[in-house]
Formats: sequence, C-alpha cells, structure tokens
Amino acid sequence: MRFIILCLALMAFLNGCAPNPVGFRREQIQTDRFLLTAYTKITDNSQPFDIYIEGDGLAWRSRTQPSLNPTPRNPLALALAARDPAANIIYIARPCQFTPMDEDQHCNPSYWTSRRFSEEVIASVNQAVDTLTGAATKNRRLNLIGYSGGGAVAVLVAARRHDVASIRTVAGNLDHDEVNRIHNVTPLYGSLNAIDQAAKVAAIPQLHFIGLKDDIVPPDIAARFRIASGPTRCVKLQTIANATHDSGWTELWPELLKEPMNCED
Repeated sequence: MRFIILCLALMAFLNGCAPNPVGFRREQIQTDRFLLTAYTKITDNSQPFDIYIEGDGLAWRSRTQPSLNPTPRNPLALALAARDPAANIIYIARPCQFTPMDEDQHCNPSYWTSRRFSEEVIASVNQAVDTLTGAATKNRRLNLIGYSGGGAVAVLVAARRHDVASIRTVAGNLDHDEVNRIHNVTPLYGSLNAIDQAAKVAAIPQLHFIGLKDDIVPPDIAARFRIASGPTRCVKLQTIANATHDSGWTELWPELLKEPMNCED
C-alpha cells in the first residue's frame, strides 16, 4: 500500500497533476485569485461533506531556496481522502499544487512560502468549498480535515463559515509563528495564523491528531491551540505514538475517523 502511494505521488510530481484515486473525479475550480485542483467523490448531496485540505507540499528546495513548484511528492491528505468511506468526499489542493504553472498567472513562490496562509489563499479555498458543495447549499454540513499546513487552512476557513460541523487536523500547523520560532526560521509575513482564530471556532467539535514522533510540528503546538480556545469541551487532542509528521497516518485513518466528534467530556 505504501509503495503504491509513493509511486503515485512520484507520478504526480513529475506530471504536475495528481493521479485519480479510484472513484474520484478531477476538477479545476477557478476562484477569484487561483485556479485550484480538486478531487471529488459525491454520491448523496443530502449527506455531510468530508473536505480534505492538503499540506504545504514542496514549499522549499533548501533552507533558503523556495521550490519552483509546490506540488507535494507525497500528497498525504489525498491518501487520507482515498481511505474515507463517507458518501461525499472532496479533496482540495493548495494554490499551485497539481495545477500547471502556466495556467495560473498568480502562481509565485510567495504563495507557498511566506504568504501560504494569506487572506487571498484562505478566501480562495473558502470559495472552492462553496463551488464544490453548491448543490447542497440549503442543508450543507461540512467536516473539514486538514493535514499539516492544511490544518491551519481548515481552521481559518471554518472561522468564516456557519456550516462547519467538525474540524479534524493531522499534524496540524496551528501556530506557525511558534513553529517557525522553534525551527529558527523566518516568520510567515503576510500569513494569517490559525491560533488567532481558536476562540472563534471553539464551539465546533474538533479533534487534533498529534504524532509523538513529529519533529516538524511538535505536540506542544496543538496544546497551545487548545489553551487559546478558552473554556470549551469541543477541542480535543489525540496522540499517535508512532506517527511522524508524514508517516503512520494512512494505515490508521479509517479507525481514526471513527473517533467521536462532540463537545462532551
């Protein structure tokens, strides 16, 4: 299974577009700012939508050199989406991922480096959510699921909506200021920070999965986010002993999806 995922990811990186998971449809959504690539499997518009948001992808070639193309070599959020048995699944890639660069004039490295969580990025993902779930406008219920930086996007999108039923993050970068301070790298100037919206989304059931072997986003980041959420029973953390930032998740995902999402102790 892991070998297949790695092979498909390599194909995606070389070809500039992600391989179609079985049963999914590839779509390109033109938003006001970006042309976003999405994969959808929608079978019953009356049911909730599980919406997966990809991580930061290949943002940097080295500590000082941005990548020329942020398409992830291992699209983990896509792998998680492919293992979700829900009736309606939507995967949204981040700006300029899996999209030929010459098709989007706004693709430049700032949008996968310092401005990866900018207002333009969050607004575009939010607009794509509206477009992709438009047929269910009256009864729309969204479960947002974000991997790594996609976890930050999930929170920031949820903060401007009223139809989000739950938020799950996997190795979520929920406080990029603190993460960059820990790694002694330049702050993300021009980016919004998920932790600043923690109190605003505190009434939404949340489950933040933490890999205890994650050396990219340490466990303390999710703990800081929960504290910033204030006195709520909706924000919960769950540690996964052997998971790193980008491994140990796919195999466990069907079981992790069964964890209850509520605001009870």
